[in-house]
Amino acid sequence: MCAVVSDRQQIADDDARDLARLGYAQQLFREMGGFSNFAVSFSIISILTGAVLLFGYGLKFAGPIANSIGWPLVSIMTLTVAASMAEIASAYPTAGGLYFWAFRLGGRGWAWTTAWLNMIGQVSITAGINIAAAIYIIGIFTREPKSWWFQLGVMVLLLIPQVAINLWGIRLTARLSDLSVWWHIGGVLLIVLLLAFAGAHHNPASFLFEFRPSVRPEEVSALYRGAPLALLFVLSLLQAQWTFTGYDASAHLAEETMMARKNSAWGIVLSVAVSTVAGYAMLMVLTWCIPNGDVAATANDAYPVLQIVRGNLASLPSQVVAIVIGVAMWLCGVASVTSMARMWYAFARDDGMPGSRWLKRVSGRYHTPAAAIVVTSALSVLLCVYAAAWAVVTSISTICLYLAYGIPIVLNLRNLRRRAGEFMTPEVAAWSLGRWSPVVNAVAIAWIAFITIVFVLPPNELVLWTMLVAAVLLIVVWVGRARRTFRGPGMAERVGFEPTVRY
Repeated sequence: MCAVVSDRQQIADDDARDLARLGYAQQLFREMGGFSNFAVSFSIISILTGAVLLFGYGLKFAGPIANSIGWPLVSIMTLTVAASMAEIASAYPTAGGLYFWAFRLGGRGWAWTTAWLNMIGQVSITAGINIAAAIYIIGIFTREPKSWWFQLGVMVLLLIPQVAINLWGIRLTARLSDLSVWWHIGGVLLIVLLLAFAGAHHNPASFLFEFRPSVRPEEVSALYRGAPLALLFVLSLLQAQWTFTGYDASAHLAEETMMARKNSAWGIVLSVAVSTVAGYAMLMVLTWCIPNGDVAATANDAYPVLQIVRGNLASLPSQVVAIVIGVAMWLCGVASVTSMARMWYAFARDDGMPGSRWLKRVSGRYHTPAAAIVVTSALSVLLCVYAAAWAVVTSISTICLYLAYGIPIVLNLRNLRRRAGEFMTPEVAAWSLGRWSPVVNAVAIAWIAFITIVFVLPPNELVLWTMLVAAVLLIVVWVGRARRTFRGPGMAERVGFEPTVRY
């Protein structure tokens, strides 16, 4: 037993030395193993949240093909982004990883921009997850759609215990994330088995690959009337792409993860890979069991997945499935609050924003960034007040997060091609793509550029204007103040190695 404790302490000390070489002293508890690190990202991706709540969105724009072809297409492209990020994460295992990567690969300006995109994305994804959970849970008890303000009130009720758990400490959060993995896998198996063997409606196999949009004319811009059908299919990809967000959590939790260089990288990649397989199985069965093959009725239902479940199963099993999905969404929110707060804490630690003095504080008892947890959670509610539409919140989070994901990848590929500055090689990155790195990076960059353009098109015009306003504000703040005051992430000479936490 003593040997195990000694080995664990040695690993923790090695991780702390790695962190010190990157410029930071160990302040947060290293309580998470590789599985827990993966579990947080997997829980935020949450195929029982994004894929369920946006199921009708995909069907409206493309029909069954949004799931049978759209999901695997997005999954493969997302894996290139995740693999590119994992390689960089294994070289720089720090909280708030993306902006630290951008600093090392491109300098202060890129780091500052990446940080703000990531922070906006983190707040908006937490907002999207919790308002989605509120909408869904309301649907369990009533089929009548409620007002946005009623949904917002339920969201706040869901958020309060999530904040409390995160304040309590990373150990409890890690255990809930571990539970969340098995809850999600078990939930998917339950849905698949019940609908496959007890479902009342099974459509022909050919139905799964039909292109059958059912979006109403008043729901789309005149831009799409007479537009190529391929454009509608592209718009349907938001369903899958929003689901595949938030897996940068594995990087944000690096300072709380044992053997962070490898475990954070594997957490990023495996969370996407496992979600790909489990999500595809669930979506195909749900599509297969659309009652009477009526795509329009399901797509335009306020709660399309509940409509499928209730149309196929008896009352008791359908209620069990509904509750399982609702709990999964709440667990997803817990993990999202964890990741969001770590990113804000990391940037505040380097005095990158107003209020850094308070946001970077770590509670003495639980070693959690308490102020960052509370402030960012409140901001997620305020974002929903501003957006007043769930599709807008999801689009903002998708674009901001993927732009933040893309900047370090672009900088790494640029440096690699120039053979100048820092770039990823097997000697630098503990998790390496080797000779495939440039190709995978290039595909990832092209995909991010593509979805950024797609998801600001109507019906998401508010997203476009929001992103333009945000870009102008960032430029003004950088030129007017931050360029002179923001020094960038801490350098190694600012700290010495002396573990502040014993394990």
